[in-house]
Amino acid sequence: MSAEAADREAATSSRPCTPPQTSWFEFLLEEALLEQHLQKPSPDPPPVQLIVQFLEQASKPSVNEQNQVQPPPDNKRNRILKLLALKVAAHLKWDLDVLEKSLSVPVLNMLLNELLCISKVPPGTKHVDVDLASLPPTTAMAILLYNRWAIRTIVQSSFPVKQVKPGPPQLNVMNQMQQEKELTENILKVLKEQAADSILVLEGALKLNKDLYVHTIRTLDLLAMEPGMVNGETESSTAGLKISAEEIQCQVCYDLGAIYFQQGSTNAAVHENAKEKFFKTKELIAKNGSSSLHFTIDEERLAGYCQACGVLTSSSDDASQQATPYSQIHSCMKSGNYQDLVKIFLEDNLTLSLPVQFRQSVLRELFQKAQQGNDALDEVCFKVCVCNTVCDILQGRTIDIQFCQLFLKPSKEKIDFLLEVCSRSINLENASEALKRKMAAFLKNLCLGLEDLQLVFMISSHELFIKLLKDDERKLLIDQMRKRSPRINLCTKPVTSFYDIPASASVNIGQLEHQLILSVDPWRIRQILIELHGMTSERQFWTISNKWEVPNVYGNVILGIKDNLTRDLVYILMAKGLHCCAIKDFVHAKQLFAACLELVTEFSPKLRQVMLNEMLLLDIYTHEAGAGVSGERPPSDLISRVRGYLEMRVPDIPLRQVIAEECVAFLLNWRENEYLTMQVPLPLVQTNPYVKLGQLLAATCKELPGPKESRRTAKDLWEVVVQICSVSNQHKRGNDGRVSLIKHRESTLGIMYRCFMGMLFFFFPLQEPLVLTTILSLFVKLHNVREDIVNDIAAEHISIWPSSIPNLQSVDFEAVAVTVKELVSYALTINANNHFWLIIQADIYFATNQYSAALHYYLQAGAVCSDFFNKMVPPDVYTDQVIKRMIKCCSLLNCHTQVAILCQFLREVDYKTAFKALQEQNSHDAMDSYYEYIWDVTILEYLTYLHHKRGETDKRQIAIKAIGQTELNASNPEEVLQLAAQRRKKKFLQAMAKLYF
Repeated sequence: MSAEAADREAATSSRPCTPPQTSWFEFLLEEALLEQHLQKPSPDPPPVQLIVQFLEQASKPSVNEQNQVQPPPDNKRNRILKLLALKVAAHLKWDLDVLEKSLSVPVLNMLLNELLCISKVPPGTKHVDVDLASLPPTTAMAILLYNRWAIRTIVQSSFPVKQVKPGPPQLNVMNQMQQEKELTENILKVLKEQAADSILVLEGALKLNKDLYVHTIRTLDLLAMEPGMVNGETESSTAGLKISAEEIQCQVCYDLGAIYFQQGSTNAAVHENAKEKFFKTKELIAKNGSSSLHFTIDEERLAGYCQACGVLTSSSDDASQQATPYSQIHSCMKSGNYQDLVKIFLEDNLTLSLPVQFRQSVLRELFQKAQQGNDALDEVCFKVCVCNTVCDILQGRTIDIQFCQLFLKPSKEKIDFLLEVCSRSINLENASEALKRKMAAFLKNLCLGLEDLQLVFMISSHELFIKLLKDDERKLLIDQMRKRSPRINLCTKPVTSFYDIPASASVNIGQLEHQLILSVDPWRIRQILIELHGMTSERQFWTISNKWEVPNVYGNVILGIKDNLTRDLVYILMAKGLHCCAIKDFVHAKQLFAACLELVTEFSPKLRQVMLNEMLLLDIYTHEAGAGVSGERPPSDLISRVRGYLEMRVPDIPLRQVIAEECVAFLLNWRENEYLTMQVPLPLVQTNPYVKLGQLLAATCKELPGPKESRRTAKDLWEVVVQICSVSNQHKRGNDGRVSLIKHRESTLGIMYRCFMGMLFFFFPLQEPLVLTTILSLFVKLHNVREDIVNDIAAEHISIWPSSIPNLQSVDFEAVAVTVKELVSYALTINANNHFWLIIQADIYFATNQYSAALHYYLQAGAVCSDFFNKMVPPDVYTDQVIKRMIKCCSLLNCHTQVAILCQFLREVDYKTAFKALQEQNSHDAMDSYYEYIWDVTILEYLTYLHHKRGETDKRQIAIKAIGQTELNASNPEEVLQLAAQRRKKKFLQAMAKLYF
């Protein structure tokens, strides 16, 4: 043997050997082995595992000679195994906490049933019918144990359980788990059915004023002997482990309180019973101490139960409960006393007794109430959110997003309250340095995030701010703020008010800057800038407000102006003009642009043309928002200027894309189709993609309606849009000989066509109905050609478009679907009474399984074109396809009587669907109240037969009354029958509209 081998053998032999695990059958062979095993410090297998093994072996089914599965035999082996399981439980002192934690419901159910059996409880006997006082102590205790476990299991099953992550799938294991799950569900079902009896048993146990005994290993051994050798010892009051009456009452009260609390979710009155039991438990623990060996109660959970019951029962006479923050908050929320609610949160910022989850849940509830229309709660939400945020800061948590949202628009009142909360949430004399640093960091970040000088002064001059930040820290903060914005000039000493600062050059500059920000008078803006430049020549005053935004294409030209005053004036006039234009203040926008045009005309032809372009866009907006709303055509001068802009070819002029879009949309809106199709210069079409798209749209609209051979432009427009919506995969060989995959858009119409959203934004200024209808029709057709489409969307003029696409996989149909939804939503803002657009909207909801919304728009489409159904709905609106979709919507909403009535609206009545719907008894509509709207005699006859068959006499009489009306007589002239049908259609559709509108 080599030296290495000898070393390995020596090392192996020196290791301590792990003793082999004792097998379950060894306990059958040696009677004393079990007690010896259980006395070990760490027995292997542990006691609970032994219980499982013993009961598993005792309950194994047997197989007879015919290979038939038989129930477990009642032989000596199985009886001993069951007794061994009971002994192990007795060793654990029948501690339900330990047993429930380690044993499954089926195993524990089997164990406790064996305990009942060995304790001489007759099988099949209802425990509620048994007088516990007359039973032997161990028998009564067995019944108590079983019923305690029953209600504890019911309570435990109501708690959410985190699903265990499954391992690799194994068929045998999965089958076993499924069987155990089904068995557990069956046991729980029985326990819930017997819950009332179990509660009565435990309530009866509270009236027992005697000690009970629970089985031990010794008493179980005595029971296993022959009856003649027991000598009645198990029946004596001294047999088993003694459990005092107070201990029994304590544990039973706790378990009853838990089941009552669980039942309180459906019956609030039961919370009073739960409260009584929990407080009785608390009282007994205080009296007897919590160091008992025979019962265990989670005192933290008990305290939580007591607090919850105190809140839910709202007893005004319980001073101790009213003193808790939980019940006070609950009372404030219930009564609407929100001022006291804020006060409680503010006081708790010092004590920190409320958990963060509870604080957040109260804030969520307040937000929900505010969103339901209670505007008065907005201030309360802010105050509670501030309290929570300061609490989070002090405990080292991150600031919640809700605080950031509520603080987007800070005000003096908000800052005042925030500083009050900060001051009252920290005791500077006793606070640790860590807490002070956290609060100081919060206030510093708050200052850095504010733009208003006055609000910054409020914080920096506050007593708390001065105490928390040292002089050098305040100076550093001021330097940081100066770097961020050159206009902020903080003093390091506290000041009482912003307006009490002595007049100085810096204050005068600040006041002038403030006026400059607010003013929209071009003359006043010029005067302020002259004064400011007279005070200092080092400042760039166009930067003092981050709200002044000028497009980059203009900014580069403006900032190139050498004279500082002129540069500031041009920049500010344009920025303010664009802002006024955006908020539709067209009067001030025109004044600002005119002043800017006059200024730049003197020195910059390029900027002059820029201002002329912006004034053209402003005039377009002004007309569309004013005279254009009433349909008045724009003046010919404006149309000529729009054409001139599109045809302009001045080099090096910075151009904004939105102006070209608005000009083309303007021409389309005012039906300048002749110009777009015939007169627009060819180079302009080739170089400006918006003009190209506008030309195709104008030509397509011009030809509607027309013969198929004249729709070449429709096909051209289709191909352009398909290219825009397409992404192709093309293989390209590189210089190194390898094939690379290049994704690119197939469009050749310029940059706009590479951007799908560019096209979408181009469509939104359009308002002309025929143009919008054409675009909608095109995208609806494109949406319908996809292979996996289930429900087509209907639209006008849909037949003019090609019915297929050569490369279907290249089209981004998700983008197409989004475009259809956005376009129809936009179109309905232009004209909410266009019935064809309403049908498209309804079809979209139908295709996405939103059936109630679909019915809303189908009914709205019919209502707008029939004077709310007082006239007949045109057949091209309520086609058979629309009616069938309405039928399907009603069917899927379980409104089966509505289905039967709508079946009459079809050109050929669909009796099969109507009869099948009427057979449904679980209908969510008015059912027989709708019979007066049925005019088809065959359907009414079927209803009469159906109710007669079901024995529904009242409903049958309603159907007979409906069928007996003279106007439905088949001998009447066709005009009378049509009039009767039309009258019922009108009433039914009006009733449906009231239901779904």
